[in-house]
Amino acid sequence: MSACSAAPAVAPVSPASQFLLSVGALCGQAFAGKVVANEPAAPDDPFEGKALVMYVQTCNSAKQVLVPFHVGEDRSRTWVLTLVTDRLRLKHDHRHQDGTPDTVSMYGGDSTSPGTATRQEFPVDEFSRTMFTRENRAVSNTNVWAMEIHPSRMVGDELTRPGRRFRVEFDLTTPVPVPPAPWGQ
Repeated sequence: MSACSAAPAVAPVSPASQFLLSVGALCGQAFAGKVVANEPAAPDDPFEGKALVMYVQTCNSAKQVLVPFHVGEDRSRTWVLTLVTDRLRLKHDHRHQDGTPDTVSMYGGDSTSPGTATRQEFPVDEFSRTMFTRENRAVSNTNVWAMEIHPSRMVGDELTRPGRRFRVEFDLTTPVPVPPAPWGQ
């Protein structure tokens, strides 16, 4: 009998891994965004008339990517995307100018379905619901965040809950200058 020399099987890459790799491929680049949905718009909307910039800042592993999201001069927000087995976790790290965490920080959730290489959804997790309730923001207890990436074209960030839809899209065709570091770094 002759021996077969078959190549070892390569484990398929999960949609979450593919998604994270696509975001990580933008490492070191920044992109301008615009609000494309804000229903209903709040009278004191912090995004209104502000420059929106995402910066894919930290991507030193295939497990985590940090993306600061600046709203005008406000550098308090960073998206933290972490691969957890075959799913993604999205957390929102909010900081004050002195770098201390906001009382409402590290909220988010884990993808509960495999999603796709271009879209991942994150229903609110128990940690976030407890924090939102404690901080009198129980309206957020039904939040679902979603992120999309269409390489070379667009990154989308979305929040939905009953009666609310907010979405920002970032243009990947034209990088912008890298902004200052987020607060706390």
